Amino acid sequence: MPLPPAPTKRAALLSTDAFDAPARSHSKAARKTEQAEQARTPPALELFDTRTGGETEAPSAYVDKETSRPGKSDADSYQKRSVSETARPQAAPKPKKPKHTGPTKLFVLDTNVLMHDPMCLFRFEEHDIFLPMIVLEELDGHKKGMTEVARNARQTSRTLDALAGTTDIAKGLKLDTTGHREAGGCLFFQTQVLDYSLPMSLPQGKADNQILGVVEALRKEHAPREVVLVSKDINMRVKARALGLATDDYQNDKTLEDGDLLYSGSLALPLDFWTRQSKTIESWQQGSATFYRITGPIVGSLLINQFVFFEAPGEPPLYARVTEIRAKTAVLKTLKDYNHLKNAVWGITTRNREQNFAMNLLMDPEVDFVTLAGTAGTGKTLMALASGLTQVLDDRRYTEIIMTRATVSVGEDIGFLPGTEEEKMGPWMGALDDNLEVLGKNDSGSGEWGRAATNELIRSRIKVKSMNFMRGRTFLNKYVIIDEAQNLTPKQMKTLITRAGPGTKIICMGNLAQIDTPYLTEGSSGMTYAVDRFKGWPHGGHITLARGERSRLADFASEVL
Repeated sequence: MPLPPAPTKRAALLSTDAFDAPARSHSKAARKTEQAEQARTPPALELFDTRTGGETEAPSAYVDKETSRPGKSDADSYQKRSVSETARPQAAPKPKKPKHTGPTKLFVLDTNVLMHDPMCLFRFEEHDIFLPMIVLEELDGHKKGMTEVARNARQTSRTLDALAGTTDIAKGLKLDTTGHREAGGCLFFQTQVLDYSLPMSLPQGKADNQILGVVEALRKEHAPREVVLVSKDINMRVKARALGLATDDYQNDKTLEDGDLLYSGSLALPLDFWTRQSKTIESWQQGSATFYRITGPIVGSLLINQFVFFEAPGEPPLYARVTEIRAKTAVLKTLKDYNHLKNAVWGITTRNREQNFAMNLLMDPEVDFVTLAGTAGTGKTLMALASGLTQVLDDRRYTEIIMTRATVSVGEDIGFLPGTEEEKMGPWMGALDDNLEVLGKNDSGSGEWGRAATNELIRSRIKVKSMNFMRGRTFLNKYVIIDEAQNLTPKQMKTLITRAGPGTKIICMGNLAQIDTPYLTEGSSGMTYAVDRFKGWPHGGHITLARGERSRLADFASEVL
């Protein structure tokens, strides 16, 4: 006997006799009535009301492909879903639960969230957004200037203008009317005076306290609906919690919740690796490199251009890079040993395993984008400059080296600097001078005159540029080094990387433990964003340098201070 159609909201209002097939009369009139009722029944997909969270479920055979997908990742979704809500449906025909089973929330946005990410209005999925009037006043006060904050304020104002022209503001503005289908909620503005009372210890005229008052009034007006204040200001969130208000940080800009989860670029093979692969492994020689084709469960954890190493007492070590992944097989290619003096790059040899991995990426012409992360003294700048000089002056692979960095002070700003663009960047490029001094000592020129001529040639091929003038440029056949990349926002990182033209290689270096830019953390840094987005790309690579090689004093200071 065929299954009855999926129950619907309309069908739930009918008497239970409507679904009692054995007890139903089989007369022609009854069958016509049944067919007409089934024709009026909407598809099972319309049962899922994500805003009210109906409990009615439908068999998985009726579930649309779009609704059977798992929820978005934490990087693309403000609300974290539980594992049960984001898990893929099993092969068995079990009922599929809707994406959201509870009532939608009302998020009140602080001004700093809008100035941090002008697209934040479309990042809250099916939930509604409320903007107090004081937030619009603060946006108007920050819109002048050429800073990143001013540009974001102007972009937010343009977005609000586009939304406000679609319908009546008092009824709420549908956020998906401008093409952002991922936003299913509405935007509400404060159109009337709200009645609230705050403790006398909080000054009533301050903007932050007015926003707190709006949240308090909305909580009472919309109870039991949850009203949440979203702010990047830690003190604002602390005051909100002290008043018993729900609050949270803006999570969408965070690529990772924990910096320890950042892709390291290398993987240690298990001690029984050769034993497991002894029957299925294939190997062949091509030039000076050896290739291995491996199988097994470890293939599922590998990425293209990821480094693997095998070190066990009494057995020969293996250092290789993943060059190909197909289904359940992967191809490993052994590395060039830059630890040996015969493979020195501009007189520089690597001193540890991770440095050798990094040098293989830097010297590979097929790798267009390299990210190097590590603490102070791990050799990031020295290796990038040495490989750049070799490929510019010896191999003629690139025409020149372009070096830039984020000009964020560690302490108090020293003010404006005189001179040309390159002279202004001079004080920020002390690392460049220090490393060029080391590379100059390794030159084999004849005497002092030879070294002076080499230094002059090196200086002529290195251009120091400011990030402020990168917009609209295109670099052709250049070797671009971006230092202190941990201080860049994801938007700034995108601006720099998209400057690359044909034949250009970009090197991003930084230490995620030394972020000086306000509102940036290890999880939201532009460097973390780039590493996470580029992992597995055949023309990009990343390595985290673990050991410092500057001096025993610097190594000890990095550990204990």
